[in-house]
Amino acid sequence: MRSIRPLLTAASAVAALTLTVTSCGPSEENAGDKPSAPASLDPAEKLKIPEDLKDRLKEHGIDLDKWRNGEWKNWDRDKWLREAKDFVNPIIEGLWDPDRMREAERPDEPVEEEDISGDKGVTDPTPDPVRAKAVDAKYHDNAPESGKVFFDGPEGSMVCSATVVKDPAHPGKSNMVWTAGHCVHKGKKGGWYRNIAFVPSYNDSALATSDLEKAAREQIAPYGVWWAEWVKTSDQWIAEGASTGGAGAPYDFAVIKVTPEKGSSGKSLEETVGSALPVEFNAPAVPKIASLTATGYPAAAPYDGQKMFQCQDKPGRLSLKANQPTMYRIGCTMTGGSSGGGWVGKGSDGKPALVSNTSIGPASAGWLAGPRLGPEAKGIFDEVSKKYAGQ
Repeated sequence: MRSIRPLLTAASAVAALTLTVTSCGPSEENAGDKPSAPASLDPAEKLKIPEDLKDRLKEHGIDLDKWRNGEWKNWDRDKWLREAKDFVNPIIEGLWDPDRMREAERPDEPVEEEDISGDKGVTDPTPDPVRAKAVDAKYHDNAPESGKVFFDGPEGSMVCSATVVKDPAHPGKSNMVWTAGHCVHKGKKGGWYRNIAFVPSYNDSALATSDLEKAAREQIAPYGVWWAEWVKTSDQWIAEGASTGGAGAPYDFAVIKVTPEKGSSGKSLEETVGSALPVEFNAPAVPKIASLTATGYPAAAPYDGQKMFQCQDKPGRLSLKANQPTMYRIGCTMTGGSSGGGWVGKGSDGKPALVSNTSIGPASAGWLAGPRLGPEAKGIFDEVSKKYAGQ
């Protein structure tokens, strides 16, 4: 299988079983060929980077002004920041232009299938494929919390899917986004991806790809481009995550704190899109879930990454390792690019809530699997929320 990353437009693939991460790969046009931000933009001021972080970056030989003006394209091992404390993502205004966003959705090559089915005792039979259905335009009217994450890696620009989630520290005014860990960090063999940005309701009007080639940025990103100010993924993903084999997949989740590219308009992301989903961390057991709906922007054939799709199915269980949490699994034909997209079910109060995200799937694209959100997921969520509670 191939993971959702390659399949779902993410940076590197994370596979489980015959799985790989569902993310998309590099675009044909390398991100490094695009113009840098205006010289007047001060990334250190824009993101209020703490002095201690500036000092740690200097230890890596990183100058933020040079970084903004093209040094981010240097993927030397010493410059590829890996530790959570060293994450930095200065805003480069205009970097994600319509062409770059559109081309970042092209998927990686298929990944070889592997047989790593795990503990048969807690893995249910493979679900029948459920054909993904196109979400009706406008997307904002039908899935306002959903969108796409764009980022750069050594191979070029890539994409994932993501969801606006509620922030308990800022009721009604959340700037938090949920996605997969492999959409922000390469895992065991790499570090943080760069130029991470979220675009809610990407291609809101479901324009044809041919029309997108002539579309203005406002048509492709009607609610703006929101850059990652801070990102947190699980320690397990950073230590174990891999693009194939499923390593780290049960912990393949991430939270992004975003800020608008063009400065604050006084409105939060939640206020801008008009909605956000609560996150359910009580990890309901499979027998208690009637159905889950996965949303994303699949990019591998027969899709092209430009339109939003959904799959709805009753989940089963998928165990990769007996000592790690069992994952949810549903039938779904979405491919790479849908990685990180939210899985919505009923929360403990009976209302819609995010209960998982797309992580891995087979190269044959017949099903998807996502992590159960328990204490580890709640821990990173709470850390990001508390970090900005006073702002």
